[in-house]
Amino acid sequence: MTAAPAHRFSVAPMMDWTDRHCRAFHRALTTRALLYTEMVTAPAVIHGDRDRLLGFDAVEHPVALQLGGSDPDQLAEAARIGAAMGYNEINLNVGCPSDRVQSGRFGACLMKEPGLVADCMAAIAGAVDVPATVKCRIGVDDQDPAVSLFATVDASAAVGVTTFIVHARKAWLSGLSPKENRDVPPLDYGLVRQLKRERPHLTICINGGIASLEAAEAQLDETDGVALDGVMLGRAAYHEPALLGQVDRRLFREGGGDVDPFVAIDRYKPYLAARLAEGWSLHAMTRHMLGLMHGRPGARAFRRILTVEAIRPGAGLEVVDRAVEAVREAEARRERPGEAA
Repeated sequence: MTAAPAHRFSVAPMMDWTDRHCRAFHRALTTRALLYTEMVTAPAVIHGDRDRLLGFDAVEHPVALQLGGSDPDQLAEAARIGAAMGYNEINLNVGCPSDRVQSGRFGACLMKEPGLVADCMAAIAGAVDVPATVKCRIGVDDQDPAVSLFATVDASAAVGVTTFIVHARKAWLSGLSPKENRDVPPLDYGLVRQLKRERPHLTICINGGIASLEAAEAQLDETDGVALDGVMLGRAAYHEPALLGQVDRRLFREGGGDVDPFVAIDRYKPYLAARLAEGWSLHAMTRHMLGLMHGRPGARAFRRILTVEAIRPGAGLEVVDRAVEAVREAEARRERPGEAA
């Protein structure tokens, strides 16, 4: 069965990865995917350097701001600031399991307090006109996911929240590192589908362990009379970003063909030039491109040039051009009889 067009396809918020440069690069590959900021705490939004923390280029739309926190008043104020800056959605993180997050009483530990999550979401939704959404786990520690997931969703749905992105794993708040929490707890896709089956009026999107567009399409397929409303990719989209060039065609049924990596770089270059003129380093932007040529001849040279040469003082677009040319030369060699790639 062919998956229905995605209601939502998004690239997961990832700390130290999905910064403004990464999002601008990903937008060069897909016009339809919803892009997320890294998680930003509500106090940081209120008291910190807003341009550094929240600044983004208009090219990134649609883009969502993910907030961390557990104080409804602070979250409402942070949400107002984000909406005023032009974000298309405000999302509350109820899934991050790091020690720093726990010490601040936000992230995955909020799965233990569904009433507080609902209070936070009511405050956010009441403060802004853009959608207010939740990204959560299925539970933490010794919770029964069939109870904890439904409790969290139902409490927030009762205050008007309609969209939930569910990372289909538990989080262990002690004993596992954040990295291990992304891999060790078993996935339970069936529970997320059960949530959609029993709460058909809600928009339920799935996240966790989805490593390809084929896997994303499978999640959107109707199974046992249930079709999920969306899918979120994380590390797969970051490490092999070329797959995003297929998203508009495969998941949204748009014409015009896929976005070739070379085309994506051409689209990204005006952004690179503008940021270089503002004083950003080339490496800060090209580090997100390293996996773009994955699987192609010359991919290793592409990565090496962007890694080694982009960090040099004064590095500019000529470095990107050399990296691209290395791939084109390797592909040309492979096409000539008797020459290795």
